[in-house]
Amino acid sequence: MSELFGTLPDGTSVHRWTLERGGVRVRVLTYGGIVQSCEVPDREGRVSDVVLGFADLDGYLAHPEPYLGVLAGRYANRIAGGRFTLDGRTHELTVNNGPNCLHGGERGFDKHVWDAEPVEHGVRLSRVSPDGEEGFPGRLSVSATYALRADGALRISYEARTDAATVVNLTNHTYWNLAGTGDTAGHRLSLAASRYTPVDADLIPTGELAAVEGTRFDFRAGREVGGGYDHNFVLDKGVTEGPVEVAVLSDPGSGRVVTVETTEPGVQLYTADHLGAPFSPGDGVALETQHFPDSPNRASYPSTVLRPGGVYRSETVYRFSGGE
Repeated sequence: MSELFGTLPDGTSVHRWTLERGGVRVRVLTYGGIVQSCEVPDREGRVSDVVLGFADLDGYLAHPEPYLGVLAGRYANRIAGGRFTLDGRTHELTVNNGPNCLHGGERGFDKHVWDAEPVEHGVRLSRVSPDGEEGFPGRLSVSATYALRADGALRISYEARTDAATVVNLTNHTYWNLAGTGDTAGHRLSLAASRYTPVDADLIPTGELAAVEGTRFDFRAGREVGGGYDHNFVLDKGVTEGPVEVAVLSDPGSGRVVTVETTEPGVQLYTADHLGAPFSPGDGVALETQHFPDSPNRASYPSTVLRPGGVYRSETVYRFSGGE
C-alpha cells in the first residue's frame, strides 16, 4: 500500500509504502529509500517504533546529516580524499565530509526520489545513476527491494549493473532503538567479528586489520553497546553468497531483539554520538552492513569494483523477536 507522503521544493512527489506481515509493520519512503518506521512488539506484545525517523518530509529535508534510515550510495561510508584510481584513471569525487567523500557525496542516493513498484510482500525501488554523478564513473542501474517474510523479518536486497568500470557499496543507515525511546547505551550487542579497521583522525582506515581481543571493540561474547563507536568491524565469515547471522542487538528492558544477517564482509557500528536536535547523542545504534570504508584505495580489502556484464548483489535481513 502506498500513499502520498509529501512534495519536494521542485514539485516532485514522495510516496510512503507500508509493509505489514508477521506482526511487523515497516514504512519505506521513495525519497532516499528511507526506512521511516519499523513497529515491532515487545515481550508483553506492546508495539513500538524501533527506528529513528521523522513524521514528515520536512524533517528529512531539514536534517539530512544523520542519514536516518537511508539507502546510502553510490558508495556507503568514506572514500579518502574524495578520489580513487581504477584501471589507471583517477576519479575525483564530491567531497562532503572534511577531506573525504561520504555516502556517495553531496547528493548521494539518499537525496533522490526512486521509482517504486509493488512486489510480493514488499516494494522494489529503482533508479539510474548517470555516468559522472558525484564524480563516480559509469551509468549505474540500481534496485533495492524491501520485503517482509512470513515471520516479520525485513529483507533488503540490492542489485546494480554498470556500463563502465566503477565502484559500488550500498547499505541501509537505520538507527535502532529497541526500547522505542531514550538512550541506547544499555542495549546489548554481539558481533561475529574478531577484527576491526582502526581509523585516523578523519575516520579513514589506517590499513591495519586489528584484533578486537582485549579491547573495547570485542563484542563477540555480547555486552552493552556503550558509546564512542564509528568503526567498521571485519566479519569473520567474509563475503558470502547468502545472508549469514553476524549481529544480535537487544534491549533488556523491553526484551526486543533484532538479529542481523548479511552477505557483506563488514558492519559499521555507529553509536550516534553526534546526533543533533531533535535527537540526542546515543538515541540510536546503526549497524551498517557493507564493504569496508575506502576499499577503492585499498587493494588488500574485499573489492568493490563492478564491471560491465557483472551484477552487484547484496542482501541483509533483520529478524525481530520480543524476547523472553
